[in-house]
Amino acid sequence: MIDDLGRLMAVSLAEPEAEALQVMRLSLLDWLAVGLPGQEEPVARIVGAMVAEEGGAAQATAFGGARRPARAAALVNGTVSHALDYDDTHFAHIGHPSVAVVPAALALAEREGADMAQLVRAALQGCEMSVRIGLLLGRGHYQVGYHQTATAGTFGATLAAGVILGLDEAQMRHALGLAATRASGLKAQFGTMGKPYNAGMAASNGVECADLAARGMTSNPAAVAGALGFVETHHGDGTVDDAPGFRMVDVSHKFHACCHGLHATLEAVGLLKPVEPEAVERVEVRVSPRWMTVCNKVAPQSGLEAKFSYGAVIALSLRGYDTGALESFADGVSTRPELMALAARVEVIPDANVGETAAEVAITVAGARREAVFDLTAPMDLAARKARVRGKAAALLGAARAEAGWQAVCGGDLGAFVALMAGR
Repeated sequence: MIDDLGRLMAVSLAEPEAEALQVMRLSLLDWLAVGLPGQEEPVARIVGAMVAEEGGAAQATAFGGARRPARAAALVNGTVSHALDYDDTHFAHIGHPSVAVVPAALALAEREGADMAQLVRAALQGCEMSVRIGLLLGRGHYQVGYHQTATAGTFGATLAAGVILGLDEAQMRHALGLAATRASGLKAQFGTMGKPYNAGMAASNGVECADLAARGMTSNPAAVAGALGFVETHHGDGTVDDAPGFRMVDVSHKFHACCHGLHATLEAVGLLKPVEPEAVERVEVRVSPRWMTVCNKVAPQSGLEAKFSYGAVIALSLRGYDTGALESFADGVSTRPELMALAARVEVIPDANVGETAAEVAITVAGARREAVFDLTAPMDLAARKARVRGKAAALLGAARAEAGWQAVCGGDLGAFVALMAGR
């Protein structure tokens, strides 16, 4: 009987479906669109300066154009692309797949001379492994304090890197066994520079583990799901999902520049607008208890913290700020008196009857209560998804660069995509 790791490898490495490949192309465009402005964030400069001082072979491109060793490029690009917290999320395991997986696959694709089609395929298969490992770890892993973008993401990054390197089954098992030792990352970092660093760390881990396995390093593959393995020792309480088909088709792209746990709330607030903010007496939000320790920061003092605050984002929305715009989450915005006063009227109520992807919002204005419900899992067909992702890219990059990005991910030349990353 095939073991759990083998089952997850088999389903992740299956022949990709056309729809799944198209969704992955959209995620690559989305990754580029959030990564280019992300390089201006302080955490991007800090990590970039560190790897610059270390030097090494010029193997792969980091955002901005610097050439670094593959592992260092993955670290930088993973951190940079998650710096704005505006990247895709998969709710099946509550993680951000692309920021951990794409930088690992891309760094090795560039080093090894792979083309765009190979990158898309490897990234899709790695993201799939990330989601499937996340489901195996289950909700207990996340609830106890682990950040699945970093933990499950390390396994996905490793598999994607291994695909680019052409690892055979035995080598891939050894690479994933090494990943079980390297995977780490805590939710305690949310709202700080440590959160995007978690993504960079996962990407770098993936390059390292796959590279070592390619060089002949061995490990215990049972370290993933066997006795005393990662799942057992890291509060895993999920089950093996080896159903055919790619779960990555259900990835959720962000259209608000904040924690994805806030998006259903913002969509529900949007259904209730326009509202005269001065007349708002109370805003009641009911969400899954799971989000209370993730994005319910009270009185945030920085732009990063505001991205994890129900009160702050609701106040921004009701005051007419564009929550899809990066400048709405600049330092100092959320502490403006008129926003803080409105945020203080927001009450967030944990409700086990509300799904993880949903929110129920009630706004009381002049004694009148209005309600709206929104669920992020509401179906979005591929055409609508494509329109919204490409629209987001155009807003972040400008129409010309966004179009060039889309043409690059749909084409065969990896160099065109890398040139856009470099700012050329």
